Amino acid sequence: MKIAVDAMGGDNAPATIVEGVERARDEQQAIEFVLYGDENQIRPLLKSDERISIVHTTEKIEMDEHPVKAVRRKKQASMVLAAHAVKDGEADAMFSAGSTGALLAAGLFIVGRIRGVDRPGLMPTLPSVNSDSGFVMLDVGANADNRPSQLYQYAVMGNFYARDVRGIKNPRVALLNNGTEPTKGDDLHQQTHQILAAAQGLNFIGNVESSSLLDGAADVVVTDGFTGNAALKAIEGTSHTLLHEIKAAIMNGGIKGKLGGLLLKGSIKGIVQKFDASRYGGAVLLGLQAPVVKAHGAADATTVYYTILQIQAMVENKTISKVIDYFAEHGVDSPTPTQD
Repeated sequence: MKIAVDAMGGDNAPATIVEGVERARDEQQAIEFVLYGDENQIRPLLKSDERISIVHTTEKIEMDEHPVKAVRRKKQASMVLAAHAVKDGEADAMFSAGSTGALLAAGLFIVGRIRGVDRPGLMPTLPSVNSDSGFVMLDVGANADNRPSQLYQYAVMGNFYARDVRGIKNPRVALLNNGTEPTKGDDLHQQTHQILAAAQGLNFIGNVESSSLLDGAADVVVTDGFTGNAALKAIEGTSHTLLHEIKAAIMNGGIKGKLGGLLLKGSIKGIVQKFDASRYGGAVLLGLQAPVVKAHGAADATTVYYTILQIQAMVENKTISKVIDYFAEHGVDSPTPTQD
């Protein structure tokens, strides 16, 4: 397979991008990479150009640019060229750590939306206490608001991904809400609950509250983009703060604190590893005609590496093709809500 890489996207590009790509290249013999970006910066970083080619361009999309305008005006930007490679069949998938908004625009306007999917959703994989595979949640920010039918589409796509890529045979699908009762929430959530409850082929387990997410209450969590983004940032911020406070308590606890930290070193390391988001890869823009995956702007080489493995699994399992076939067969209509 061939993966198109926006080598200039991200806070530490192209260094971390090249390092992560080379690690994946060295371990996965079936993958070829095309790096789009400034060859004068990329070439000196490469240890070997085996199965790696460079398409030179000095133009890139900055994080503070208007996403749609940047994609339309900067025809030679590294992200735009990588998206065109996927659109033209020159690559099977695309990776970027650049602007989320610009990547969404490039995905929509260049790669193209799956017929039957109204709006692509941004879907990360997040850690959970009771599961090594974690859980996926979408949408977490690609759309500010959604309709019930769009949340149903997210459930279908997330279900395919959890089975094909995460290896979960019968994923538990839940709706993020402010209570577990079916009647909880606003009209959007009540109508979505009815639709998901009536859907065939989904193991819908009902509503889930944000307090239960990290406990592994579900494998696929469906939500609107506004709520999902707020929940994601709350999880990230809380995890970062807790780990920082644990470290500070050990370091500032005198001899007893340091001794206790030494005794608990193995346990603490296990917790850190479990909640290390880098090993879960990037966030997928589900709903596009090909795998388009976004890593955090501050992603390190390890995150890039795991994101490449994530993309490899999507391509090998033909996950996007299955989603395309599903919506082609079932049309754009969501199931009829159940009546009270």
